[in-house]
Amino acid sequence: MRRPIHSAALINSFFDSLTADQRDVAQALQQAILQAAPHLRQEVKWGNLCFSDEGENLIAIVLHKSQAHMQVFNGAQLVDQFPQLEGTARGMRLIKCRYRQPIDQALVAAITHAAIKALG
Repeated sequence: MRRPIHSAALINSFFDSLTADQRDVAQALQQAILQAAPHLRQEVKWGNLCFSDEGENLIAIVLHKSQAHMQVFNGAQLVDQFPQLEGTARGMRLIKCRYRQPIDQALVAAITHAAIKALG
């Protein structure tokens, strides 16, 4: 079985592979998530920067051509509290972040806290 690698060098390599716009948004999301919950473990999984809590996948930063997504693995449980969450997947919901636009740090922090709490 393949195990995710979570070394600081791999995470740095992840950021080095991004365009400037992607890097700015990804780093802003990373900082907001870690400021809200510094205990989360960062890993590069499926080519994305993922955050887990006690082995449970919690959040992923997924980069696309024109925007980044902050995917919340248990986001379906949080839709009533955060109507900004989009998506129709079984459990996952996301927030779209356009490049060159400011990140709503307070919203990212609130969603991060709520996602951890929903893990129960």
